[in-house]
Amino acid sequence: MARTVDPERHEARRLVIIDAALTRFAADGYHGATTAAICREAGIGSGTFFHYFPTKLDLLLAILELGTGEVEEWFAAQEGRADAARVVAEFVERTAREATDPRMPGFVRAVGAVVAEPRVAAALERDERVQAHGLCGWIEAARRAGEVRTDLPAERLSQWVMVVLDGYLARLAADGLDAAAEREQLGDTVARLLAPAGA
Repeated sequence: MARTVDPERHEARRLVIIDAALTRFAADGYHGATTAAICREAGIGSGTFFHYFPTKLDLLLAILELGTGEVEEWFAAQEGRADAARVVAEFVERTAREATDPRMPGFVRAVGAVVAEPRVAAALERDERVQAHGLCGWIEAARRAGEVRTDLPAERLSQWVMVVLDGYLARLAADGLDAAAEREQLGDTVARLLAPAGA
């Protein structure tokens, strides 16, 4: 008789492995993080690892896909709100809060080390599309409500918000920017970028 799989337990174990990998990728880099080290971090054997993830690259992709899925869920949960500019500000705050995870700079560097890998590039492109789509819709709603500047189309404004967020994460990874200390400044920078003329 086949063994019954408990979906909740299966997903919980998968998330433990993902969290362990995030820690090891951040500390050791993508190439330095071995599957053995990830297994030790997760408290599992190699058989369990390979049951969930065929390769280390599949595990990295799972981390990226999880993040993209969380962004999609976050934007979906905002549906029906009337305070569009506040939604945009809260998305920026969410990004800033996630950046305070001490593993974030190392993880950004680890992903950068394999960004030319086609599957990684495709995952990052999908993540960018999801963020841009979510931001663009809310910025357009904020433009219609007169809550943000109207001299640029929503698509351009969402691109610039992403330039600021991406640049923030890049500087975090490269310069050791103090994410906790700079959270407020990040929000202020985006608010000034989007502010209506004369505001």
